[in-house]
This record gives sequence, structure tokens and C-alpha cells, in this order.
Amino acid sequence: MKLYKIFLYAFLFIGIFSSCEGDLDIELEDDDDLLASDVFNNRDDYRNALGGVYANLSLIGLDVTADGRPETANLEGIDDGTSQYVRGLFSLQNVSTDEVIWSYENDPGIADIQRNSWDANNVFLLSFFSRASFQISLANEFLRQTTDGKLDERGVAGDLRNEIQIFRAEARVLRALSYYHLLDLYRRAPFATENDEVGFTRLPEIKDEELFNYIEEELIAADANLLAVTPGQNYARADKGVAKMILAKLYLNAEVYLGAGNGRYADCLRVCEEIINSGYSLNPVYLNNFNADNDSNGAQNEIIFPIVGDGNSVRNFGGASLIIQGEQNAPGFEPTPASLGVEGFTTLYRARRQFSEKFVTDPLFQNDSRNALVTQDISSDPTSTDPPVDRPIEIGDDFTDFTRGYLVTKYSNIKSTGEPAPNVTFADTDFPMFRLADVYLMYAEAHLRNGGGDRSVALGYVNALRERAFGDTSGNITDPELTLDFLIDERARELYWEAHRRQDLIRFGLYTGGAYNWRYKGGTPNGSSIGEQFKLFPVPAQNLSANPNLGQNPGF
Repeated sequence: MKLYKIFLYAFLFIGIFSSCEGDLDIELEDDDDLLASDVFNNRDDYRNALGGVYANLSLIGLDVTADGRPETANLEGIDDGTSQYVRGLFSLQNVSTDEVIWSYENDPGIADIQRNSWDANNVFLLSFFSRASFQISLANEFLRQTTDGKLDERGVAGDLRNEIQIFRAEARVLRALSYYHLLDLYRRAPFATENDEVGFTRLPEIKDEELFNYIEEELIAADANLLAVTPGQNYARADKGVAKMILAKLYLNAEVYLGAGNGRYADCLRVCEEIINSGYSLNPVYLNNFNADNDSNGAQNEIIFPIVGDGNSVRNFGGASLIIQGEQNAPGFEPTPASLGVEGFTTLYRARRQFSEKFVTDPLFQNDSRNALVTQDISSDPTSTDPPVDRPIEIGDDFTDFTRGYLVTKYSNIKSTGEPAPNVTFADTDFPMFRLADVYLMYAEAHLRNGGGDRSVALGYVNALRERAFGDTSGNITDPELTLDFLIDERARELYWEAHRRQDLIRFGLYTGGAYNWRYKGGTPNGSSIGEQFKLFPVPAQNLSANPNLGQNPGF
């Protein structure tokens, strides 16, 4: 059973947290002021409270319409859909790169993101900064309510007390995850832990090396009480593997976060080895990692941490659900809504030419199972005799000309058995935030960046991914081909649309400047150089106004 299915009503618990959110200048919709003594009475209460922390990664709030649609986010003053955690992360990490274009540029803030011209007033920046900060506050309050002193007051002992120590460690990992995202995107964050008083609205700032060190220390400290990795059994729980994955990402990007000469590649490689040796395994079918039963079709052994989606109980206009809706072609052509298991929004997302070329330039990749590009329109009318029509690879200046640009069908609301999930509006598909495949590629990269390890092992990990992709050894690379230039493209082919691309391009020195341009980079049709300040997003103006303790990033 998916973890969130048994935790959903935990968002009622958010009422306790409302007094600690003033630093966001965002009000919570839930006005209830529940008392902790009324919430924590038994084991299920503690599980549900922790579930509220997890659920914030999937849900936008508690209110739904009569037909079960999300209605009101718990962050007031922000578009409900925009405020969903994965939607914000995907927009900042993917839509701002060579991988994807959002078709409707009249949507507030999106043009600036995908044309690399954002400023501190951008709504996507406000949404994610606030949602991640809210996640930290939720974790903090759970930790405040589960201290030894609180447990003593409530007479909690024995097995429950021991289990609560596991819950506390999970909350620390979830908090570290959001601090890691704020470090990566903004390089700074408002700082509070469970030791700070509730209601302190102007939080101090933590940034750069101090923030890096805090995340590292928290993940290492939490490890002792985390669940061991048991793929398939603790699916969607923040176990030891999740903590190590965040550490590995932290170490891989240390030179970006801390400056040249501060590399932690040996630490990255070491942690990658620990993850690889934990029992995870590749799903034999690549695309099964992204379909409606990816919690049970073998993907649960590869996915290290998913953000859960469920058409019946975890509904939002974000996550994998929105991506799948947005992959659809205009009505009347393939991929039709039925081919992806959803109905509704169409042609939100298309691939930019520079990404598409990584699959179509070399004929080798026509047989790559990771290649989910749609390059032709085929009539969905079964009686039609019209031949397929080739789609131009270039999107063109009019983004609402949906006949142009390749589509992507990587994510699906169809099960691995071919059976559609029951809800055609909200997908059952989980968003794989971290996968074992990424660890294989990180090991290879850390090795090439003088992090130690074994070159033959690195080559073997890369070729394991290629053998899955091609079904045989025809796509395997040789030792001389294992280079950093190869890896940045291979990471694109393996991990596209999984919220990694911006971070990867920055680490490889290809995001800012003009060494690598993609369609509409910097706002020009053929792409143009962008300034170094765009390696970071600015702290939102609304947050700065509410909390003068926050600083601003250079160039904004």
C-alpha cells in the first residue's frame, strides 16, 4: 500500500503549525488551532502526523470539490497548482533548460522561466521557496511534538517510543531534502529547527557553506535511526537510502555550492557505493519506472524515493499527473489521451530541439527504449487512411502551434500490464525523484572527476543502463568513450524530465554563458548567452519584504 494512502487526513494536523509560518508572508488556509494533546493519543496519531510532512510533497492542501478535485492550497496567495512541490521543482529544474517548453506563455511567470529572464517577482520562485520552507516548518513541528520530554508527558514508552525515533529520523531527512533543494536553487534559506520557538517570524538566514554543512550533518546524524533499505517493503519512506542519495547529490555538486577546489567527489563515490550495495536493482523495463503501477511493477526496486500520486486519494495539478496530461497531443492525433491513460489538458509540454537531437541525430538511438519522443502525428481515427505526418523538430516562434516540436511520452497513466489506471484526470503514477540509475551515472562521473573508484566498474554501470535501454550490448560504449562529455548527454537520455537537468548543466559549465545554447535560451529564438547570475534563482521579493534577515543573490 502506498504510504500516503494511510496518511492523507494527516493534513488536518497542519492547524498546529500555522503560528510558525509568518516568515513566509503566506497565510495558511486552515484556521483550526488544534491542541497537541488532542492529536497525539496513539500510534496512528504519530504516523498520521508524520504523514502530513510526507503529504506536503504531493498535496497542495486539504480542501477538495464535490467530485474530488483539489480546490484550495494551504499556502494562500499562490496559484493552487503552481504551489505543488514537484510542479515547482520540475519547472525550475527542467523548463528552464534545453529539455522542455511549456506551450502557454501567458501563464504568469512561465515565460521568464523558460526564457531565462526571471527576477525576484516571479511566481514560480515564490511558490517553490514557500512550499519548501513550509515543508521545513512541518518537519520542525513534528520534531517539537516528539521530543523525549513530550513523550514523557504523554507516557509513551516501549515499542511505540522506539518507533517514534524512526519517525523523527524520517522527518529530519525530509527537512534536509527541502533544505537541499533551497541550497541548490537559491543557495540560502530561512533557518529554523525544532529548537526554535514557534511564532518567531523573522528567521535568521543560513546559506552557502553553513547550509551545506548543516544538511550533511543532519543526514549523517539521522542515519542511525532510519529504516534499512529493503526495496519494495518501505516504498516511499525516507530510509537510509534516501538520506545517502541526498548526501551523494550534495557531494557531487560541492564545487558548485562551495566554489572551485572544494570538490567532494571521493565522498560522492563512497556514498554511491553504499547505495549500490544496499539491495536496489534496475527495473528491467525502463519505461515501467514512469507508469501507473511503478510502485509494484519492479520499479519499486529501482526508485529510491518517489513522490506519490494516486488517482483516488492523492490528487493535485502537479507531479507526474500534470506531466502526463501535458504530454498529450492535440485532440485527434496520437498520442491520444487514451494512449496515456488520461484526459483533459493537452500539449502543455514539448521537447526543445537540442534535447530531441540527443536521440534522433544518431540512428543508434532509434532502438533506445528510453527514446519516448513522438516524431509523427498519426490520426486517432481507426478508419483513416491518411499516412503519418512528420512533425518538425523545431517548435517555432508560435508556441501554440501544436503541430510543431516533438512530443514526449515518457510518463504514462497506463499500468505495465497495459491496463489503464481508473482515474483519467489524476494519475496513479509516482514521480521518481531519485533512482538507482542516477547513482550509476554519479559513480562514473565522480570517478572521472578524480573521486577514486574503479574505471572498469564505472564503465560496467554505464553499460548496464545501455543494455537495459537497447535490450542487448549493441549500445555499449568502450573504455575510451567514457568521458565527461559523454556523461552529460547520457544523463540527459537517462534522466530527462526527472528534475535534474539544470543542476547537471551548471555542474558541467554549460548552463550560463554561451558555450552551449538551446532554443530560446536567454529569450532569443536560436538561444543566446546568459549571465552568471542565472546559475541561481533570486530570493522572492515577497519573502524578502516579510523577512529582512534574508539576503539576495548577486545580480538581482
